[in-house]
Amino acid sequence: MRKASFAAATTLLALAFADAAFAHATLSPPVAKSKVLQQFTLSVPTEKEGVTTTEIELTVPAGFAIDSFEPEPGWKRSEQATGSGEEKTIQKVTWTGGNVPTDEDAVFRFNGSLASSKSYKATVRQTYSDGSVVDWTGPESSDTPAPLVEGVSSLGGSTSTLAIVALVLGGIGVLLGIVGLATRGRPLA
Repeated sequence: MRKASFAAATTLLALAFADAAFAHATLSPPVAKSKVLQQFTLSVPTEKEGVTTTEIELTVPAGFAIDSFEPEPGWKRSEQATGSGEEKTIQKVTWTGGNVPTDEDAVFRFNGSLASSKSYKATVRQTYSDGSVVDWTGPESSDTPAPLVEGVSSLGGSTSTLAIVALVLGGIGVLLGIVGLATRGRPLA
């Protein structure tokens, strides 16, 4: 019993620390269909203790077109772009004036599209209230990885494949329900 309790406590502790250790700037969805207008979310964690995130700068990768933004209360947005109207290409977006405390995320939503099926690496620069900066530009294995989105031509799984999976899972659920009713109050072994 002691070994099982120790193992459970160790696992819970590892999961608690793992969650904090893997908090990174993310762009979601991580896999998106190319050439389709969809909503993306940039999420940047405030990991530093005792300060707040006050500025976020997103450098948009080539081929990742931003169409429009969802307003974020408390933040002022500025854009660096070329062209205008339908030909406008946003290269950099900066949000300022926020005040995101430790263990919370600055979250920004926008509609955009990917030009083709490939990996898109965005770079994010986070500024804290004490003037320190975190550049989310590193490789996936680093402490400060750049947010990635994988553009694909199809998200896979046809309707018939999804229907078959749903039917199989539903059948398993029904069988487990019948077994549960049949053995109610009696041990199985």
